[in-house]
Amino acid sequence: MQENKQKLAPMSPRELNLHHFGTEWKMNVTEFHHLFHINKIEEVRAKIKFPLQPHRKTVFDFILLTQGHSVRSKGLHKYEFGKNTFFFLPAYQISTHEFMSEDAQGYFCHFDSEIFNKLFPHSPFDDDFSFWHFAEDPIIEVAEEMLPPIMNILDRLQAEYLSNKSFHTQLIAAYLLALFNELSVIKKSTKVASKNAALRVTERYKDLLSQYIYQTNKVSEYASMLAITPDHLNKCVKATIGKTSQELLADMIILEAKVLLKQTSLSISEIAFKFSETNPSDFSRFFKNKIGLSPKEFRQSLL
Repeated sequence: MQENKQKLAPMSPRELNLHHFGTEWKMNVTEFHHLFHINKIEEVRAKIKFPLQPHRKTVFDFILLTQGHSVRSKGLHKYEFGKNTFFFLPAYQISTHEFMSEDAQGYFCHFDSEIFNKLFPHSPFDDDFSFWHFAEDPIIEVAEEMLPPIMNILDRLQAEYLSNKSFHTQLIAAYLLALFNELSVIKKSTKVASKNAALRVTERYKDLLSQYIYQTNKVSEYASMLAITPDHLNKCVKATIGKTSQELLADMIILEAKVLLKQTSLSISEIAFKFSETNPSDFSRFFKNKIGLSPKEFRQSLL
């Protein structure tokens, strides 16, 4: 999996500025932007070029909305969320950001896991926080009475970021860990009843597609990973989202292809062979049938 991540050339924080704001406006950032950044959403919302195309990035990020609503994806999962809600996205996870209301307020933060190296020299910082895992729900809703201590931590993080006098890595890491521990308690206390079996199978299938789409495009092999028959997998997916398991696999291929077309200089043929060994012209027809543009036309539309 790590090898595939590297091939995808995920966006750095500097490249993300262009992705979010285009060439018309540039965010004023500190020299430590690649390691840690935080800003108030209301200060930049009007400058963001929604909808943002599918992309991967090298940093972890989260959003807290204290007002307004937004639509964002994590892999093939789409989430609509609003007031007093966090959305978490781990590094290297594919994502789109379709919409954020004009009245949106709150915080956006990104950071590199390197910031935790001194505190966790031998283990990943995110092991204890399920909302950072690829296959977990990225949404946490915070009750109004629980918000003040959360906002206090975020306000301190922004003050530290804006001070620009020095960069206290361990202090920022400590603040982030305090925030994640607070939210971990909230998430555990508000955990809903288990989902029905068909939905669990469908969500697990989506997560497997995110992880293994470059290794196999056969539904039967994903069914084997789930220890169920292809027919049962198809019935679960159909009952849950109204699509077949093959259609959902095709959606993942399209999503990944869009990222490759945007973030790499790979030729159309090279991209086609990442998903199968069929003729590149077959891949081009498949792509155009799904989104109405050929791969070449889609790439040119992003320029």
